[in-house]
Amino acid sequence: MKKAISLLLAVAMAALLLAGCGSKAPASSAAAPASSEAQAASQAPAASEEPAEPEVPLIEEELYAPNGDKNIYGIMTRPDDGQEKYPVIIMSHGFAGSSKDQKAYAEDLAKAGYACIRIDFYGGGRASKSGGSMEEMSVKTEATDLSAVMDMVKGLDYVDPDRLFLFGASQGGFVSTMVAADRADEVKGMILLFPAYSLQDDCWERHGSIENVPETEVVMNNTLSAMYSLDAMSFDIYEVMGNYTGPVLLLHGDKDTLVKPSYSERANEVFENSELYIVQGADHGFNGKHQKEASQKIQEWLQINDAQ
Repeated sequence: MKKAISLLLAVAMAALLLAGCGSKAPASSAAAPASSEAQAASQAPAASEEPAEPEVPLIEEELYAPNGDKNIYGIMTRPDDGQEKYPVIIMSHGFAGSSKDQKAYAEDLAKAGYACIRIDFYGGGRASKSGGSMEEMSVKTEATDLSAVMDMVKGLDYVDPDRLFLFGASQGGFVSTMVAADRADEVKGMILLFPAYSLQDDCWERHGSIENVPETEVVMNNTLSAMYSLDAMSFDIYEVMGNYTGPVLLLHGDKDTLVKPSYSERANEVFENSELYIVQGADHGFNGKHQKEASQKIQEWLQINDAQ
């Protein structure tokens, strides 16, 4: 009898224990890991998410602009999106540079809807595809080259001639200013990166007077003829720039030691409709994050000023 009672008690206790275990998991227990299929499903993008915008395909073509007995080389980068007409930006390189210098800007702006032509000035640098030596170059010869490119570009069937912008870096910014002042009604706006408005002061400091200009001189390891300094010393760029009243964006690095930011600050006071943007930490020439920052600023500026 006692054995039977003990057996009944044991069965009852086991039932109670089983009931208690089935009621809930211990408080410290973690939830069971999801299956690999469930994990993949949770990490997959929601069906309602918009797909990324496809990148705009680009077209590149080489062009030449006649300028007397010279042919000025340019490489056009433009969107391949079927539009009939595009606004155009003519890009001018700096002292001893080439059309390769603005490639990143051209591609960024082409993706934003602009036809961008980068040019090689005649004698503008050792790698110039327009020919010539640097002894045949001055700011005045480069101004005639840029003007010739303007004439050529305005005749292209895919270009809107009423939306023509000049883009110049360093000496290219100086030259762009000369041309815009001379052909103000044809230039919708200017984008000037660290424009070398200091080059005239540099010539005066090297020579002191026009009479002291030598037949040749070496500047930054490049041999120039007397024409370079004589042309630069023959006028004042700050008097010329006032003739252009369209919108101007000046970009300058606060660490620029070759062309001090004060030259762009002064220009910002002379131009009637200008904005000066200082790129913090940048020297003469924008690279890496400074180039990306400048490119973004240029696109924002164009969105406003191209719409006016």
